[in-house]
Amino acid sequence: MTALIITKEQKELIERIGVFYEQQGLPPAVARVIGLLMVSDQLELTFEEIYTLLKISKSAASNAINLLLNTHRIEYITKPGDRRRYFKVRFEQWEKMLKERMQFFSSHVSLLKEIQSQRTPKTREFNAKLKEFIGFIEFIHKEMPLMFKKWNPKNNKI
Repeated sequence: MTALIITKEQKELIERIGVFYEQQGLPPAVARVIGLLMVSDQLELTFEEIYTLLKISKSAASNAINLLLNTHRIEYITKPGDRRRYFKVRFEQWEKMLKERMQFFSSHVSLLKEIQSQRTPKTREFNAKLKEFIGFIEFIHKEMPLMFKKWNPKNNKI
């Protein structure tokens, strides 16, 4: 087996992706693992390749991989005659994941409305922002099916 190499440019991109995902709340190792899996020329990487390329501990790599598996951001495959697991990004179900994320926000609208009804009128600016947020979530929830209908991969020839 030949050693996998990533270029200086790929390392820099992985770092930028890592910083981006850290700003979204992911731990540093998790953010770098997802970055590596997105940038690597090889579509599937083994556990050993991940921790070696990122220069992180086995424990950090294991924890990161488990979190990414549990949140369905990555998946693994196996290959006949090879006991190792190969990890890869889950792009196949991006539409489903986006809809689930939006459903999560939409399911909280009733809770947010209850919060809104309990707010003191003295906090006008906060109340206005909360009302705006609720309205935006409701708008997106209503428009998302139409957006998916309008957006059709067959119409977006690359």
